[in-house]
Order: sequence, then structure tokens, then C-alpha cells
Amino acid sequence: MNKKLSEMTLEELWKLFPIVLCEHNNVWKEWYLEEEKEIIKAVGKSNIERINHIGSTSVEGLVAKPTIDILLEIKKETDLKQLVKDMENIGYIFDPQKDKPAPHMMFMKGYTEQGFSQKVFHVHVRYLGVCDELYFRDYLRVHKDVSDLYGNLKLDLKKKYEHDRDGYTKEKTEFVKKYTDLAKKEFPNMY
Repeated sequence: MNKKLSEMTLEELWKLFPIVLCEHNNVWKEWYLEEEKEIIKAVGKSNIERINHIGSTSVEGLVAKPTIDILLEIKKETDLKQLVKDMENIGYIFDPQKDKPAPHMMFMKGYTEQGFSQKVFHVHVRYLGVCDELYFRDYLRVHKDVSDLYGNLKLDLKKKYEHDRDGYTKEKTEFVKKYTDLAKKEFPNMY
């Protein structure tokens, strides 16, 4: 009998959902635009400050996990319980993020007991103004040399952390912070 995702240990989940990297695919932009419409329809435009395609799939030419990362910046008065219901109604799994900025929420779609679906999405929910992901994305878009360095770092880390998502993410933290800080200096007050 197969276990439900909620019954699996972290190690079982990492084995089922290893780190997968591939060359950039132009279809990712289309997937983002389709999902953006779905999210806006479900959550309501009146609750959204801004929505953006972030992460490596948003940077042309960058090797990436084929997961579309979305930054959903919501209004402070948004009913968070209703937001969870709205996102679950369009197939998302709610993942509380107590160590991330308020409102401490992430949603995932495309994870099944058999592994990844064709389309996988992560929606990072923030209040307006916590936008390090936008700075990092735009720095990589402007600086191809840094984008290439980041791609090589990810390829090296995949070998070491294929079945350890936390380790993979932690090892990228210093690089991401360094270039996010440089982006904030290069593009002051951009967001």
C-alpha cells in the first residue's frame, strides 16, 4: 500500500522528489503566465499587491530545477485562512514557513505519491516589500557571468545533495545573499 505524501518521512520525500536540474526551457514562462491567471482568479485581485515569476526558471539560459517559483505579495488585510482554502481549491498543498518572512506561507503544486507531475509550482507568499527574490532574479538577468557561476554551483551541489533538499538550499544561501546585496546596491529602491 502506498503512503500519502503527508505520511512520508523527510527522507522518503527527498528520495521521491530528488534535485533535478535541466537546461532552461522557454515553456516555463508560458506555464508561469497560465498559473498566474489561475492564482489571481482563485485568490482575487483585490488581495494581491504584486505577483512575479522568480527563481531560476525566470532567468533565461540558467540551468534550473523545472519548478516554477512564484512570489505572491498580498495585502496585509488578506484573510489568510481563506487564502489557504482558495489555494487548496486549485490544487496547492499548504506548507507553513515559520522561519520565512510573514505571513510565513508557501504553497506547492505538482507533487504526487508517484513523484513530480509535468508542471510543478512553488508559491512563496509575502507581504509587499520583502522582495529579495526579485533583486536576485534581476541581478542574474543582467549579469550573465554571475548567472553562469550560479548554474555551475547548482550543478556541483546536485551531485552532493541530490536527495537532500535542505542541504542543497542551505549551500546556495551565501551565494544568493551576496548577489542579492549587490543587486540592492546596483538597483536601489527598485521595488
